[in-house]
Amino acid sequence: MSLPLALLHALPLDSSMWEATARELRARGRRVLTPDLCGFGSAPLPPGPPSLDAVADALARELDRQGIGEVALAGCSMGGYVAMAFLRRHPDRVRALALLAARSTADGAEAAARRLRFAEAVLDDSARPALVAATTPSLLGATTRTRRPRLPARVTGLALAAPPGSVAWAQRAIAARTDSTAALRAADVPAVVVIGAEDALVSLDEACRTAEALGRGRLLVLPGVGHLAPLEAPEAVAGILSDLLAQARTTAEGATVRTGARAAAC
Repeated sequence: MSLPLALLHALPLDSSMWEATARELRARGRRVLTPDLCGFGSAPLPPGPPSLDAVADALARELDRQGIGEVALAGCSMGGYVAMAFLRRHPDRVRALALLAARSTADGAEAAARRLRFAEAVLDDSARPALVAATTPSLLGATTRTRRPRLPARVTGLALAAPPGSVAWAQRAIAARTDSTAALRAADVPAVVVIGAEDALVSLDEACRTAEALGRGRLLVLPGVGHLAPLEAPEAVAGILSDLLAQARTTAEGATVRTGARAAAC
């Protein structure tokens, strides 16, 4: 049986952001799961204070429910932070790892404060539409905004549809996350770090440091892509993830990338 691949979505979206990538992977014969993370889609918020560990444990319980032990994880932005939390808490269950637009380090004081301010502001119904309209364009690259003018409207619509309480909870959980560098260094699994060349939120240097922490990791840069590669370049992401699953199966290193992504040296 093929190794299951769980695709973990970004904030403030839900699992639908992975539709095109998941469809392509299934066409290649891959077993794909697209769970909604806590508070989004059909998934309720857990009890207790905001914590990515709680989200990771909820994912573990869902895998248990489906009879899945070992898994490959691919997370975009918040989904990447959940994947790293899962790796810290359930390291023996992770067979391969893909981190898209996610940094391994914790937020600094200024970044955490910005997240907490956003969490407060998004709960204000009168201010939320303007806040979402002002912030969602930065999730997509300039090339995407020019060539696919309908996609920004779709992302904005998904962001507006997200429950404000869930968005605030998730922002607080991300602000409180711990540094995952040690967990990545301890992970002896095939891994890839993917960054869009036009990502305005995670820098190439940050992606390099994340890739360098992974003993069997490599960094790939997607040209003309911003922060949401699964929406902006779903076929390319599917190719990268398919190659990663092949590495997990064969343990061969240096699998050929046929996706338009370019390998980057840090």
